[in-house]
Amino acid sequence: MRPTQILLTFLLLFGGCFQRSLSKPTPPPDMVLIPAGPFQMGSNKEDTEHQGAEFGSVKPWYLDEHPQHRVVLSDFFIDRFEVTNSQYQRLIESIQARAPEHWIGGRYLGGQENFPVTEINWYDADRYCKWVGKRLPSEAEWEKAARGTDGREFPWGNEFDPKKANTGASGFGRLLAVGSFPSGVSPYGVHDLAGNAWEWVEDWYQPYPGSTDRNALYGQRNKVLRGGGYGGNGGHYALALFYRTAYRSSIPPEEAYVDLGFRCAKTP
Repeated sequence: MRPTQILLTFLLLFGGCFQRSLSKPTPPPDMVLIPAGPFQMGSNKEDTEHQGAEFGSVKPWYLDEHPQHRVVLSDFFIDRFEVTNSQYQRLIESIQARAPEHWIGGRYLGGQENFPVTEINWYDADRYCKWVGKRLPSEAEWEKAARGTDGREFPWGNEFDPKKANTGASGFGRLLAVGSFPSGVSPYGVHDLAGNAWEWVEDWYQPYPGSTDRNALYGQRNKVLRGGGYGGNGGHYALALFYRTAYRSSIPPEEAYVDLGFRCAKTP
């Protein structure tokens, strides 16, 4: 082969590889690409109003979000919406999985096919994601999908707005269909990352790197919940504090509640 032919072949091969390296992964249907890169996770907020322990919890406000720290993630996909009743029904019919307790005869209530499936424990959520070839998002992935790279307090910005999410301040007092608040999407176009249903993530509830907090709830016994629910468990869920992108909650993985669902993620 002549030197010019060798050079041409090299340029063609290298050019093709370079072009592919610059192209962004194509998300599967109903998923969103969260591009690789850093973001600021957690917060350095302090309880200046001296509210003490959170409602229904022994942990002080904000302390488990400390310290805010830089996290670098690779590309990943995340579901645009929470997993719905109709989607979860397919799992039940396929492998005879456990149905949520509030379903009747193993089926969701009429007219609620596009409601987020809830009363699902962590193990059931994990099994569903793996069944569809996905996985639960990590806590860092969930937070980046919700707040982007500008450190916003809520998916839509820095000011709480009860018209942009189904929260205790919104007045509905029940679950709604996924995607009911298009003005409340995250910077990447992900819906319902605040309100409607809490969401399981992959991680155990642990302190962040560099934290001095000695919360008794830490360890491999509680899984992290994110996002906040519709507020059916008490009037205190009208507080904006529960719906911040940095807010963390946790329960044992075998527990399930009517305002607790999930969404899936996937590695390209």
